[in-house]
Parts: sequence; structure tokens; C-alpha cells
Amino acid sequence: MLLESIHSPADVRALPDGQLPQLCQELREFLVKSVSETGGHLASNLGAVELTVAIHRVFDTAADRLVFDVGHQCYVHKALTGRRELFSTLRQFGGLSGFPKPRESEHDAFIAGHASNSVSVALGMARARTLQNGNYSVLALIGDGALTGGLSYEGLNDAGASGEPLIVILNDNGMSIDPNVGALSKHLSRLRSKPAYYHFKKFYRQLFGARPQENRLYRFNHRVKTSLKRVMWPSSTLFEDMGFTYLGPIDGHDLDRLCHVLEWARELCGPVLLHVHTVKGRGYSFAERDPSKFHGVSPFDPATGLLRKPGGESFSAVFGNTLAAIAAENDRVCAVTAAMADGTGLTGFAREFPERFFDVAIAEGHAAAMAAGLAKQDMVPVLAVYSTFLQRSYDMLIHDVALQGLHVVLGVDRAGLVGPDGETHQGCFDTLFLSEIPGFTVLCPANFAELRSMLRQAVLEISGPVAVRYPRGGEGAFREDTSAEPATCLRQGSGVTLLAYGLMVNNVLGAAELLRAEHGIEARVLKLNRIAPLDIDLLTPWFQGGEILAVPEDAFGAGCVGQRVSAILAEHGKAPGRLVLKNLGKTFAPEGSVAQLEHSFGLDAAGIAAAVWEAVVHEQ
Repeated sequence: MLLESIHSPADVRALPDGQLPQLCQELREFLVKSVSETGGHLASNLGAVELTVAIHRVFDTAADRLVFDVGHQCYVHKALTGRRELFSTLRQFGGLSGFPKPRESEHDAFIAGHASNSVSVALGMARARTLQNGNYSVLALIGDGALTGGLSYEGLNDAGASGEPLIVILNDNGMSIDPNVGALSKHLSRLRSKPAYYHFKKFYRQLFGARPQENRLYRFNHRVKTSLKRVMWPSSTLFEDMGFTYLGPIDGHDLDRLCHVLEWARELCGPVLLHVHTVKGRGYSFAERDPSKFHGVSPFDPATGLLRKPGGESFSAVFGNTLAAIAAENDRVCAVTAAMADGTGLTGFAREFPERFFDVAIAEGHAAAMAAGLAKQDMVPVLAVYSTFLQRSYDMLIHDVALQGLHVVLGVDRAGLVGPDGETHQGCFDTLFLSEIPGFTVLCPANFAELRSMLRQAVLEISGPVAVRYPRGGEGAFREDTSAEPATCLRQGSGVTLLAYGLMVNNVLGAAELLRAEHGIEARVLKLNRIAPLDIDLLTPWFQGGEILAVPEDAFGAGCVGQRVSAILAEHGKAPGRLVLKNLGKTFAPEGSVAQLEHSFGLDAAGIAAAVWEAVVHEQ
């Protein structure tokens, strides 16, 4: 196979042009085979094969800086930069990340996982290059989905005005941003992407010296050309008004044209926006027909496109179905999401109540502020969002929601450790920042029944801002519905108290069993259904002071629930004799299954029991 001879981008640049189609075909076959075994982002990577190969033909990413937006289209880049043989470990514990990671390779310029920041990051790199008299190119690769985020326009606005040599590649594989494209624009696109056009443009600029913009004739001709182009091709003016030279749109699967246009973009030595059209899932029929299904996919059978282990009911699905049932009873209830209707379980709600469903695209800050506006006018908005993306709306939650005590409900999906997507996607901050916002109520169901009940409480009974946080995937082992009370005792004991919320209660119950079986310790197990507000009245029935208190959490250490419970108890003279906090500390959780990550952080039953026994021995 040709792909087996590619160990670095230098090997890609050394290939004859005639072998490039074969390389692209083998890359697609490799992607389907690899991702079918490990799971991962498939459709977006299949669509970016030719574009990625073209980038590596024209640029040297060891020196030039390629900044991915979101980063889920980086698999081809990784395969071409010496990591192909590691794909069997993709998104596995201790293995290859599914996103760009500079610690993995010098070819990964910047970590990526969230959307819309690539232009801002690339502009910072371009300005650093200028200040340091560097000599390398800077590229930002952004998709049309990420372009719906407001941050991308902040970056574009500044980059276009900066005059810095910078190439922004807009990979348009879904949303059409140029509705006026017709026969004329296609003709102009073909003309503008031919080598002869570049050579003429280069010759024309050179006629006027090193700084053609300072020549009055050049400026006059440029204004005339720009005016005519805007009349004939109005769809390109947005980026040009920002200060970019706009190239495209061109076929993102035409490798020869891509290489020529990238070369021309580099020679322009200014802000350039290259607009390419690609097809998500290109070359794999199942992914082309249903790119959403194959965007982020579990292991599947490549011959049939069917999942190897079909998923059962999930917290997301239960959330969506319950919210739709509540909306049928109350016409003030609305659903809001940020480009995650399917992921958050809201597709059924959208079909049933289209006039009360709002998908605002990748704009979490806008989603929170808009929800505040809905709430101020007596609607009941429910914003469904992944925990890791909720971080992007933090200021709006404080300023627009909490400050006025508005009844905005958050469905915080993928809360806690989520597994294979790794550092950028673990939902380990929401318990910290939501609990610190005045007026917020934070509920933590541990099973489907509790989610149904708590969501009803949040929407219909509790006033002010409310968050209901729940994990990724299916139901855990905990079955009892304890949602009627903010806290409950699941197991009586003395001397040692284990405190947990959400699905961590399963691990705590397991730890209690181990402590009894191995050391004869009867530990009390407390379950918190509400982690904010926390007060002494909530805790008084269970604590007398002096006992060992252990609080395991799949969250970071600073400001965790365990710290806050201990502080409240100490303030009222009921401080624990010894506090055992098991959490992530200050460490970002890497890729891996939830079970593997819990074990590595000592958050499984065995790890919790061992930490408690160590505390008991220390006290003796």
C-alpha cells in the first residue's frame, strides 16, 4: 500500500502528482477501518482528505502553523504526520487523542476541542511571527458550523483589519453561505483557481513594486475591479469587507486546484480567506447518506454501517422525552440548544413543538442570554447543553440569568467524566462554577426515574435559575428513586461517612461493601440530590462532628462539593475528624473509558475504600 510508505509530510510532498488520488483513496479506507474499531469522528475526516493532503503538499506543518477549529477533522493530519500506526489506540486510555494535541507532535500547533477560536489563535501566532521576524505561514482551518459562533467573527474582524499574512480556510460542508452562486460565479471560481490567473496576478502586482498598494494607478484599478466583482458576485463581499482577499468557492475534493490555490494564498502575503466546498462522509456511502450519525460514532461494522453494540436508552433521551411531555402540559415551556439537538435528545421535541424549539447554532453564550430574554417575558426556557460547552456561557449565566433571578433551566448533559473525547470534553467544571453563582439550584439525578422527577421539579416547582446535571450514556446500577428529598441516607453506619451525588453513589455503595467485608467497618452512605444550595439545615441530620468524611467526585478539587460541605460543618462546630477528598485535583482527565478514568483517579469502589482505610489507620 502507498499509505504504508508515508511516515511524514515530507513523504507526501515527495509523491508524484499521479499517485495522489491513490493516497486519498487509501486514506479513506484506512479511516473507515480504524474508526470502525475504535469509534470516533468519521464523516468530517472523510470529507477533509484532499484538503489535508493539499495542505501538506504546500506547507510544512513542523514550521508552518496549522490551527484546527474544533479539531474533529484532524485524523488525516495525524495519519500523515507519523501517527498512523497509533490509530488502534485512538481515543483509548493512554493512546492517541481524537483532537490536535501539541504534546503528541510538533505538527499539532494548538490544542482544539471547542469551536470558533481558530482565527483568533492563528492571528495571535501571526502577530508573534511578525514581532519576532519569523518566516513561516499561519493557517486556520474552520468549518461552516464553527463559523456560526460569534468568536469566529471577532477573530475575522480583527484579522482582516490587521493586514497580517494569514490564511483562513473555510471548509464549507453543510451550511450554504453563498446562496447566489450560479453559472457566473462557478465560472469565475474556475478562472480564479487556475495557475495562469495566479501568475498574471503576481506579475501585475510586481509591476508596481514591492508595495503596490501605494501606487495610485494600482489602487484605482483595484477599486474598479472590486466594484465590478461585487455587482457580479455579491456573496463574497462579507469577508472582503472585513479586509480579506477572498478565493473561491472551489471544489474541496479537487486536489490539483487546492494545491494551486493554497500556493497563491501564500504568495498574497496578507489576510486571505479560501472557501472550499467538501462533502462530509465522502467516499463511504453510509456516512455520505447520514453524516450526522457518522459524525461521532461508536465502533461499527464497516460492511453494513451498523453499530457493533447498539445503544440502549440514555439520559439524553429520557431528558428529551420528559421535557416534551412537560411541554405538552405547559405551553410556556421552550427548548433551546446550541447545535446539539440530536446529542441532547431534543429531536422529538423539535418535531412536536417546532415553534417552541430554538437551535441557535454553536453560540452557547447567545443561547444563555436568549434564554434569559425568554424567561424575563414569562416563558420557561430549558437550555440543553453539554457540560463542557456550558463553560462558554459562564458570564451570561451570572450577568443575564442569575443577577435577575430568572427562571432559566439548564439541562447539563455529559456531566462528569465522559471518556474517549478526553481533556477538552470532560464535564468536570460545572459543579464548581454553577454552585458558586448566587441563586442557582443544582440537582443531580442518579437514574432515569430521578431525572424525570427532578426535571419536573426544575421546570414546574423551583423558582430562579436551576441546573439538572446528568451523565453521558445509559443508566447506572443505582435504582432507588430518592428525588423527593434534597439528601437521603442510603446506608446506616458510624465513624465513617461516605458522601456522593449522581452516579458516583454506585461507587460509594461498592466501597461501603468492601469496607465491611475487608475491615469490618460499617460506613454510613449519604446521597446528595441537591448540591446547591448547600446549608447546615441540609447536613445537620447526618453529622455530629469528629467522624471520617469521604467525598469522591469526578470534578476538579478547588471548590468541590466535599470542600464546601466540610467548610459548612466546620463553621457550625461539626467539622469531620478527618476529610478524605477523592477527585481530579488539578489534573485534566485524558482519553479513556469512564471506568478506566475512575480507576486511575482512585474513584472506583476499590480506590475509595483504600483511601478511607488509610484514613482509619491514620486515626488509630
